[in-house]
Amino acid sequence: MGYSLGFDGGGTKTECVVLDAKGTVVGQGRGGPSNPLRTGYETSFHSLSEAAAEALKNASLHTDNITGVCAGLAGAGRRNVVRRMLVFLAQEFPGAVAQVVTDYEIALEAAAGTAPGVVLIAGTGSTAYGRNARGETAHAGGYGPWVGDEGSAFEIGRRAVGAVARTRDYAAPVTLLTEMIPAALDCPDWDELMQRIMKNPDEIFPALFPVVARAADAEDSAAKEILFTAAIGLGNLAMIVVRRLGMKDEEFSLVKCGGVFGHSRMLDALLNSVLISGALRAKVSRLEISPAVGAARIAARLAEPPAQSNIHGA
Repeated sequence: MGYSLGFDGGGTKTECVVLDAKGTVVGQGRGGPSNPLRTGYETSFHSLSEAAAEALKNASLHTDNITGVCAGLAGAGRRNVVRRMLVFLAQEFPGAVAQVVTDYEIALEAAAGTAPGVVLIAGTGSTAYGRNARGETAHAGGYGPWVGDEGSAFEIGRRAVGAVARTRDYAAPVTLLTEMIPAALDCPDWDELMQRIMKNPDEIFPALFPVVARAADAEDSAAKEILFTAAIGLGNLAMIVVRRLGMKDEEFSLVKCGGVFGHSRMLDALLNSVLISGALRAKVSRLEISPAVGAARIAARLAEPPAQSNIHGA
């Protein structure tokens, strides 16, 4: 029996699943970040190996049991990333057919299969991707923290630290974030916080999203403004894709995926309002399974033997 293995790798964590021939999840594993553009290739390789080892151990399998592997990675929209990751996967799984795709492609696979749909992803970064009934695809966002990633955990955390900085300069009203951020990070003073941000912003900024959510629940005006802006930014990403694909008046699944969703009632409610107003017939929901399952399904199709044609001799 052949098994397929799928990765969902981002800027914060990596998830891995193993599917059997019936499409049942038989093993799962987790590792560290594996977006090579943010963490470097060596860290990405280690995280993928770590997640795969745990998933295979839980499934009581070995690498030679894997016939197909697919890695859906943030940053895989670049050819050089795909090439290096394919070399790594070929070394790790020499008996498997390997493929590397983007994280948004595996999310859409997990959310809608081959049917029309749009996925809105917001974790460390943010992006939207969709496919219409004609098979046409469109993508928006995903430009990274210094250019885009609106509504991402990174941007929310960065804006929260900026709000505190403005209060220190007496240029903005007092915010609960001034006390909550150092406490959440176990950081004794502002100088140390700045040093930790400069050393590893990917470690600090995304971790502050839950802090902003709690402050907004406590009616902190700065936190509420940050989440309002995030919801508008994420909604705009999804609507760009919907408009490009001509799906505004069609019925389709619009699925939210990533760690930003499900933790802030304010952000979720605002975003849903934006999405529904822009696509009245869309069925808005959260992704209930890991995108890694979508990657493993792609791997299973990839490893399928070609159909045999029946040739009858005379």
